[in-house]
Amino acid sequence: MLAFAAVSGCNAAMLRLLLLASLLPLLGACAHAPAPERNPLAQWVPSQNFGPRKAVLIVIHATEQDSVQQSLDTLRTANSGGPVSAHYLIGRDGKRYQLVADGERAWHAGPGRWGTIGDLNSASIGIELDNDGSADFPAAQIDSLLVLLEDLCTRLNIARGDIVAHADFAPTRKRDPGARFPWKRLAEAGFGRWPAADAGDPPPGFDPWTALRLIGYPLDDRAATVRAFHRHYRGSESEVLDAEDLRILHALTRQDAR
Repeated sequence: MLAFAAVSGCNAAMLRLLLLASLLPLLGACAHAPAPERNPLAQWVPSQNFGPRKAVLIVIHATEQDSVQQSLDTLRTANSGGPVSAHYLIGRDGKRYQLVADGERAWHAGPGRWGTIGDLNSASIGIELDNDGSADFPAAQIDSLLVLLEDLCTRLNIARGDIVAHADFAPTRKRDPGARFPWKRLAEAGFGRWPAADAGDPPPGFDPWTALRLIGYPLDDRAATVRAFHRHYRGSESEVLDAEDLRILHALTRQDAR
């Protein structure tokens, strides 16, 4: 009996030591967990009414580089122009890479404005597509993008129409994803904005600049804005609005008004 009790006591002691050893990493992690950021100039009176910053847009980019590996290096390291990143990168073969968590702020947008949104980095998810800026986008890449868009819009509750080009909100600086990007293909899958074919002609006195502003385009440089609009909706680089542009703008603004 005494021998059994001694063995049992030894086993219990061993179990306690093992339990303590398993808890030490957790205790260490808790000890080093960052405390909530608090301003020493004010009294901390916490509220439960808060949440993470929420993305309301998805921005489509083209890497304008030569390979996935080159883009991964660029998006994950410092460079002479300052740090740059994106939430996702999709290769030409359709493989998806996530570089920044959805709830974090990636540095992909830079200066620009879309409607009333000025800080695009804080309000958007950035998706880079491996593309040198002049090539077509392979079907596998676009199919993969559509899967990702479905996931993001559903999971993050982003409106399916709120998907824009990098150039749309920064037309004086950027041209990506370029005139070859298949926006109509996205629209057929239910993403982004595309004009209805039966919208009809605009009414007399229709103002295309007001329409562009209502859609979200900045008007600081109107020629650059028209180029961005044409890349998105007509696959061209023209700086001149014509009758077909007015029909498209009328259709887009009619959709917004519904």
